[in-house]
Amino acid sequence: MLKTATPILASLSAEETIKFYTEKLGFTFHNNWDGYLIFSKDEISIHLWPTDDESIPKNTGCYIYVSEVNQLYKEYTVQEVIHPNGKLKNMPWGMRQFSILDNNGNIIHFGEDISEKP
Repeated sequence: MLKTATPILASLSAEETIKFYTEKLGFTFHNNWDGYLIFSKDEISIHLWPTDDESIPKNTGCYIYVSEVNQLYKEYTVQEVIHPNGKLKNMPWGMRQFSILDNNGNIIHFGEDISEKP
């Protein structure tokens, strides 16, 4: 029985990634094991592994299911982290979502299920 999953994304700089995830996204930083980083916020954990290959984070990302997506969007708009093509909108698959790029280039989508809402 599956319960939860933790995205593992690529990090180009541990120091810059710690600063971005804590200051811009409001995550709590837990550990740095030789560049392997662990963060959490609410019920979500995100891990990042170190790499020097800039192409990796540009081709990776994750989708985080949230509640109160409108409020989160406002918070992240103030932090100026919204992807230029990732503005908040209702999607045909029943999600209201937006996207950000982290400091490494990983894309993170945040979405709330609106399929049963008027």
